[in-house]
Amino acid sequence: MPPRARSKRWTLLALLAALAMVLALVPSGVAGAEDHDVDFWLTILHNNDGESEVIPAEVLDADDNVIGFEGGVAYFAKVLSNARTDANIKPKGDNTSRGSIFVSSGDNFLASPSFTASEANGIFYDAVALDALKYDAIILGNHDFDFGPDVLAEFITEGFSNPGKPPYLSANLDFSGEPALQALVDDGVIAASTVVKVKGEDIGVVGATTENLPFISSPRNVVVNEVLTAAQAEIDALEAMGIDKIIFVSHLQNIDEDIALANQLSGVDVMVAGGGDELLASDDDQLLPSDGPGDVFGDYPLSAVNADGADVPVVTTSGSYGYLGNLVVGFDDDGNVVAVDDDASGPRRVVSQSIGADGVKPNGALNAQVVAPVEAFVADLASNIIANSEVDLDGRRNAVRSVETNEGNLIADALRWQADQLAAEFGVPSPDVALQNGGGIRNDSIIPAGPISELDTFDMVPFPNFLAVFPAIPRSQFKDILENAVSAVNDPPPEPPGGSGRFAQVSGVSFEWDQAAADGSKVSNVVLDDGTVIVDASGNVVAGPDLTVATIDFLARGGDQYPFGTAPFTVLGVSYQQALANYIQAPTADGGLGGTISAADYPEGGEGRITRFN
Repeated sequence: MPPRARSKRWTLLALLAALAMVLALVPSGVAGAEDHDVDFWLTILHNNDGESEVIPAEVLDADDNVIGFEGGVAYFAKVLSNARTDANIKPKGDNTSRGSIFVSSGDNFLASPSFTASEANGIFYDAVALDALKYDAIILGNHDFDFGPDVLAEFITEGFSNPGKPPYLSANLDFSGEPALQALVDDGVIAASTVVKVKGEDIGVVGATTENLPFISSPRNVVVNEVLTAAQAEIDALEAMGIDKIIFVSHLQNIDEDIALANQLSGVDVMVAGGGDELLASDDDQLLPSDGPGDVFGDYPLSAVNADGADVPVVTTSGSYGYLGNLVVGFDDDGNVVAVDDDASGPRRVVSQSIGADGVKPNGALNAQVVAPVEAFVADLASNIIANSEVDLDGRRNAVRSVETNEGNLIADALRWQADQLAAEFGVPSPDVALQNGGGIRNDSIIPAGPISELDTFDMVPFPNFLAVFPAIPRSQFKDILENAVSAVNDPPPEPPGGSGRFAQVSGVSFEWDQAAADGSKVSNVVLDDGTVIVDASGNVVAGPDLTVATIDFLARGGDQYPFGTAPFTVLGVSYQQALANYIQAPTADGGLGGTISAADYPEGGEGRITRFN
């Protein structure tokens, strides 16, 4: 056992014994603050999954009148400023040193209409906002790689006034295969960890990124190593430098992964998670108007036990600049967390003054520099009406990731239609089928019947994914592709049950699948629209010609673990958003929808392309 780990364990045992004798005298709120000899109070301010949600959301009353706002980076900035001030206020008679640190646990931008404004105007608005918020460390999340390593490098270097302040962190990523990112590593702009000095105290911050990165984003030649090994090595290195207060900040997709990891890590004091959007709150914490008690995942903070046997506070927030996490922990002079101030800790909701006494005014500079230009761009998209829908379009996250939906059918049809239109120009066959992964459909809502704007198409399919065609996929491989598509769907309830982003919305083909069957044997009755049987009712592949498959380049390159392997494909130079908009607007004589999404073509609940048993 490392010296510090042994010291921490015995110190905590002694402290717990002392606590048992005076527990009845300890007031609720501060967990043993007076009895554990707190040497330093640290407020850890944090958020995650901002995901380009810089515009505040309107809060409506029962009559749909706007009564205020929630979220948005300008309001968030003001809540952050207030929290920083509060972190340095000492209670009367308490001379214990206090300070704060502010970290992001990843997914700092996301393909969206807001990010499209950055592309159109040549300004990384998210980076301008992050720079203004003055983080002490920012973790690399999976969505930060969605536009590829080169755009990420540009985001960090061109968007920040002083690249490297704050540093971007991830201990388990190897950037040596990506020159632009490796140059930032060489300059210390990207690192495995950092040390932040707060009121004379050295705070070590170690970052980590999900091991699923290659399957759910586009890191290209970035090598992803095991989180546990890389994180422990970095913690050990910080301890060897004499750093005895260590925060592990990660983007591992859900907080349960952090809790499971905690008991394998030695030397970690606090964990800040990202990627899961879990809302942690206690009964007396105020929630956003859009949230209710049923949206709360657990208490703030949760608790885990590290490999040394010490309790570790674990926190996260639900993202989108809706909350600022605010954890207040007390360290003794050996660097052990010996108290959590429950009264001062908790999520701080981000709302306007009209919503409640805790409401704030927005930061004027960020409002002008970031929010206003993005709002103007989005408003232009919303004003461009390109079609009318006769039917509600279901793009709910859980639905498109587990069942056929009419919005999923619409998008898959758009891919097949656009590939057919461009086939001759690019020298590829017209596609037999098209596949769109549910993870690439992002509006997470039901779009009501009525006008469809250009903004709606960006909300539905915002990523930088381009149309791709595989000219020759063997039938057996196509069955494997469909098996992958249904391999990670949740059991009901709820309905729809949800699952991973790999679930496929399809065009040109129908199939059945059995949830209860073994992996690799779930799919049967795969039939093309012209009646050609590819897989029979028993799940056997029927011999015949290869298939031409249209999809997006993210899947073509193995995203969501789609087993296209080394099969050659051609990228057609049209984004999937452009394909959708083009299909909706194209004349019916050309196979398009002529500006009308009809209930006959796209009925609610789909039209039986995908049938699930069990």
